[in-house]
Amino acid sequence: MWALPASFGPMPAAVINYGVSLRISMEHLSGLDATFLHLETPEMPMHVGALHQLDLPEALEGDYIDAVKRHVADRMHLATVFTKKLALMPFDIANPVWVDDDDVDLDYHIRQITLPRPGTQAQLEAYVGRLHSSLLDRSRPLWEFYVFDGLASGQIGFYTKIHHAALDGQGAIVLANALLDLTPVPREVAPPRQHAQHDRAPYQPPVVDMLKAALRDTLIQCTRLVRGVPTGLKAVAGVVTQNNGEGGKRRLGLPSLSFAPKTPLNASITNQRVFATAKFSLKEALAVGKTFGGTLNDAVMAIVSGALRRYLEQHHALPERSLVAAVPVSLRAEGNTDMNNQVSMMLMQLASDEADPRQRMRAIVKASAKMKKTVSNVKSIMPTDFPSLGVPWLMSGLVALYGRSRLADRLPPIANVVVSNVPGPRMPLYLAGARMTTNFPVSIVTHGLALNVTVQSYNGALDFGMIACRRAMPDVQQFAACMVAAHEELLEAALEIQAAHEREQTGVSEAEVVPAKKRAAPRKAANKAVVPKAGAKPAPKRKPRAATAA
Repeated sequence: MWALPASFGPMPAAVINYGVSLRISMEHLSGLDATFLHLETPEMPMHVGALHQLDLPEALEGDYIDAVKRHVADRMHLATVFTKKLALMPFDIANPVWVDDDDVDLDYHIRQITLPRPGTQAQLEAYVGRLHSSLLDRSRPLWEFYVFDGLASGQIGFYTKIHHAALDGQGAIVLANALLDLTPVPREVAPPRQHAQHDRAPYQPPVVDMLKAALRDTLIQCTRLVRGVPTGLKAVAGVVTQNNGEGGKRRLGLPSLSFAPKTPLNASITNQRVFATAKFSLKEALAVGKTFGGTLNDAVMAIVSGALRRYLEQHHALPERSLVAAVPVSLRAEGNTDMNNQVSMMLMQLASDEADPRQRMRAIVKASAKMKKTVSNVKSIMPTDFPSLGVPWLMSGLVALYGRSRLADRLPPIANVVVSNVPGPRMPLYLAGARMTTNFPVSIVTHGLALNVTVQSYNGALDFGMIACRRAMPDVQQFAACMVAAHEELLEAALEIQAAHEREQTGVSEAEVVPAKKRAAPRKAANKAVVPKAGAKPAPKRKPRAATAA
């Protein structure tokens, strides 16, 4: 849920002192926002969220859920997602609109659950998987919060659930700024502007007004598409016209397009979800990426690739060709804080056909650079808004037909897994006085893509959330263990490269150095040991510690 920027920093004054109402009588959904509504079926809920674990303040009086309700009530006006609900167009001729809900029932939206004994992490994750399986009520604002007690750790679990039509990762920044604080003492915010009784929004806008809004919005969307044609043609020309590397000459050609190999994860799904988490050291992952000349994102992709290779090998289902990841990319302009969706999807080879983790990581670094180049070429022509007349009933019908016919079981997949990496804050944050210790994302799976791996960096750690269709991956905890093993394998490979580099600089022969595998003893935690930087002095007494599945 909390897709926060790496430098969370001081709260903007516009957020802290928000005295202006965000109330909008009627706001049209963009084409991309509405797509998440049209794609939704009972088997494919289109909400996202997160699982947090919180340390309660010592001075807490009463139940924490009451503190959360008061906290949200005081800050609902800071983020429109809390108070806007859907109003459908007559006959579904166009996308719905957002309207204000002046009577939000916090007892419905914020609920408490007590885990049965012993209150383990596995129980908490299983409960989140079940909650993530059910649809949100479209007659209300599209969000729900759950407060868990009864954990053996003594902490509080906090699960958020928000429809993807309401916000993307960047839109979640606005939501996080509204609810989270930098200190245990919540900051003061200005109260919302009071509306007169006669100014309250009606339950549904008049039909005539909605039809006028649909026609007006369609005209605006068509105009934007026409104006974007010249830019689009330039971008297409840049993709089709490629450099052949000989004297700077350019030739015509199309990017190579191919399907991904078939795996058990590429099938029709049910509405049942399973969820697991894993937590790794951010410093270790950054150092691994640097060792191979890559980035943090490359290290994340390599961990997922290694885990998938291990998991599918254990199930005798590893294809000979490389798996392909669908990777969300942001289309949002810098400084844009609109709480809508401005995102698209790109494809990236995972090099899962490489048994050697070093060769796999190097191949991923190259594939990542290729994907980034493609994104820079086509980003300007990827639409986030488009005409919607007739789209709702047409798209919803096609999606229902696709699911019921089980075409995903027969068609070759475009990708095998969705992998998303969201940068987050480097410092601890607080919710209603409680310190947030984890930030595990909970995302979306679809027909043909039964596994989604999303990672959020937070306070020196990488928090992985893995959501899957229960029928396609009932043993998601086993996959979480494969993630731990893949991280250890990658870290060990990086240590070996560093050791070889140090031997070259010092002139010590390999026979005189203790093998890296003997040096790499298992570890209990995941936030201290760091891969040495290039050129650093050897530190044979430092033993890498095993990352742990949460």
